[in-house]
Amino acid sequence: MNILFLTLLDFDSLEEQGIYTDLMREFALNNHEVYIVSPVEKKTQQNTYLINEKNVKILKVKIGNVQKTNMMEKGISLLLLNRKFKNSIREYFSGVKFDLIIYATPPITLVNTIKYIVKRDRAKSYLLLKDIFPQNAVDLEMISKKGLSRFIYSYFRWKEKELYKISDYIGCMSLANVKYILKENKTVDSDKVEICPNTISPLNIDISDVDKMKIKQKYKLPLNKTIFIYGGNLGKPQGIDFIIECLRKNEENDNSFILIIGSGTEYNKLHKIFEQEDFNNAKLMHGLPKHEYEMLASSCDVGLVFLDHRFTIPNFPSRILSYMQASMPIIVSSDGNTDVGKIATEGKFGYSCSSQDIEGFNVLLGRLNSKALRTKMGKNSRQYLENNYNSKVSYSIIMKHFMGSESV
Repeated sequence: MNILFLTLLDFDSLEEQGIYTDLMREFALNNHEVYIVSPVEKKTQQNTYLINEKNVKILKVKIGNVQKTNMMEKGISLLLLNRKFKNSIREYFSGVKFDLIIYATPPITLVNTIKYIVKRDRAKSYLLLKDIFPQNAVDLEMISKKGLSRFIYSYFRWKEKELYKISDYIGCMSLANVKYILKENKTVDSDKVEICPNTISPLNIDISDVDKMKIKQKYKLPLNKTIFIYGGNLGKPQGIDFIIECLRKNEENDNSFILIIGSGTEYNKLHKIFEQEDFNNAKLMHGLPKHEYEMLASSCDVGLVFLDHRFTIPNFPSRILSYMQASMPIIVSSDGNTDVGKIATEGKFGYSCSSQDIEGFNVLLGRLNSKALRTKMGKNSRQYLENNYNSKVSYSIIMKHFMGSESV
């Protein structure tokens, strides 16, 4: 099959690990012809270009700036994204007849490009639903359903509905996502909505205890405390105020150390707190290169997930996959609508608490100071990843619609 994948993720090789690159690599390994359209932002000063890798072609389309820029520039860039992707496909892939087009949210603004390919090639379409927008922006009070911003909401809500309508299949990250989509979108046929979770191709990162100690020393981390790590975006979705209060509460503990690694719109706010307050049990680091991060994360003990308590949509952060790959138990501090905490608890590889419950979070820190418990739950974590969040799983879920079988 000729597979077309549209993404906002900036990558130039399937050798990189991630939920999308690993899935596309799985398609390539199964002898499909894979065509990927991926952006290269204006600030890189590169024009559109094509990369060839055996049966994989990656079209890097020059777009406006989207990452680490102001909301106005990001909004304009996303609105122009559809036209730029569509024109580039016409120019570079005009002779290719696609059988299946796969795309993920964000963004929700590629409707016309998808319609164009579906009509031109009679292709099937599969939506990987990773982000429920614009409701997530409403939850965080970035836009409103009232006042002038209601027009912005209405426009994007219309785009969202249109995206669901043109998709032959909608793959959701978890059962809570499936239920939410069907509840809030009565016109969506339940037969085309299914669970297609975030997945990776798990790596074996074996680090000896001696090397773990050296890595901790390199980054000036304590050797005699349990290291709880949060790695990823530091923005409004993480509920930074709750994280700050958890850091303050953890100062009362003797054996728990919280390491935060990331970047995002709220990083400076967190950095300012670290400058103002002398934390003995916490450290803040700016984002690291992926390999360095994976090595450091694999030297830590417990993974942390933070989601703002205001969310009414069920998020499922892909960040947990790197924790699970490193055989770490996780603590999920979230709203009451996501089911990631429930899955971690039922899978016996993690605990959960409300992202308003500072005391409850602190209790979980203390519980996971037990090395024996961490080891047991860490093994469960890795096993659950391999059984449920392996790229082979999501590949099979998608392909069963075209191969007439659950496995290929």
